[in-house]
Amino acid sequence: VLERAFPYMEAAAIPGVAIPLLQDDCIDTTVDLDWVWDYIHLSSDDQTRRMDLTALRDEVDFWFSPVSLGLSLGPAEGQTETIAREWLARAGKRWRPFLTVAAFQALRKDIGKPIPDDLKKVAVAVECFHKASLIHDDIEDGDAQRYGEKTLHEEHGVAVALNVGDLLIGEGYRLLASCRASAEQKAGMLRVAAEGQRELCRGQGAELCWARAPLPLTQHQVLEIFRKKTAPAFEVALRLGALYAGVDQHEEVEDVLKVYSESLGIAYQIRDDLSDFGATGETDDLAGLRPSLLLAIVHDKAKDAQKDLVASVWRRVLPEGATFAQVEQLYTELRADERASTLLETYKEEAIRCLRDLENPNLKGLLRRILGKIFNDVEIKGWCKEQEMKNGVQNGVPVENTRPVEAVLVK
Repeated sequence: VLERAFPYMEAAAIPGVAIPLLQDDCIDTTVDLDWVWDYIHLSSDDQTRRMDLTALRDEVDFWFSPVSLGLSLGPAEGQTETIAREWLARAGKRWRPFLTVAAFQALRKDIGKPIPDDLKKVAVAVECFHKASLIHDDIEDGDAQRYGEKTLHEEHGVAVALNVGDLLIGEGYRLLASCRASAEQKAGMLRVAAEGQRELCRGQGAELCWARAPLPLTQHQVLEIFRKKTAPAFEVALRLGALYAGVDQHEEVEDVLKVYSESLGIAYQIRDDLSDFGATGETDDLAGLRPSLLLAIVHDKAKDAQKDLVASVWRRVLPEGATFAQVEQLYTELRADERASTLLETYKEEAIRCLRDLENPNLKGLLRRILGKIFNDVEIKGWCKEQEMKNGVQNGVPVENTRPVEAVLVK
């Protein structure tokens, strides 16, 4: 736990501070990064350190309610627009529009003022691009479910779903062009969105071309697909928020945002690989025959018959009698999950390290906190049992004639 905190401390040149662990004992626990940064920024120039990110995310989520979407997009005309609005309002983490708003909040000159209503259009545009890509990805991958419901093409047919996806891309550009920003800002936002769309299609195209004649991929090749498929959307979201804050502000931070987005996007996709494989995941990468980091790791480590089995999965010719469950068992036997978890932490740390040269203290602090928000949403489950025994505390409750819990935690 301490080792994972070092990059955050090093990037800010901050001495060590002590905080409670978030789970019982001292193995495989996590730290409250928001708590860490509250202490670190007690005397800093970061004016966003007390911004309530949970409340901000809830507000962004509300922008995708039917009423709010109607205010941003105008009245829906026809069934196609109605279906598109319903798809926008469906479940989703809304990280991308949240990143847009967070970047603007960090770079705006009038920090502390209410969020401009017009910024909602930029945030909704970002989600339009993302939801369009999901529609098209689900068709290309043959997925039947998303968010625990039927995918759009399963519900309405491929032709309708393709058209709705195309409409959402157009809506995204329309929203960007209609926001009340300078001509230079609008041109910059349209360029950034177009470049991101181009890069995302390149990444998806590389995967689709591979799928026509699939062969085993190395870990590096899978990570490169992750970089092209996932990172561009995060970069677009952050840079659009920066551009809405001002062209000058954007120029100062665009290089850092690119590196940060790449590390964030790869880490985000690795986490999805770890959580989504198998029958219990939302999408089964083995059954869907999609590039998987875990499968690449296992292929690198496997030998003899095991390697032949894994290679057959890559080539989509599973031997008679073989099952995906046998392949998934290799994930644990060959410790592929541990290797993937290490890579996840590596890219999270790289996202933090790239901020060391960032001059803007508001953006630097907020991007650190956002990383913690995305990857470390945990609840307090208890405290170190050894320390509880030492201080006369049982199950988090002080034994008679001992100090209050608060005193124990402070110590």
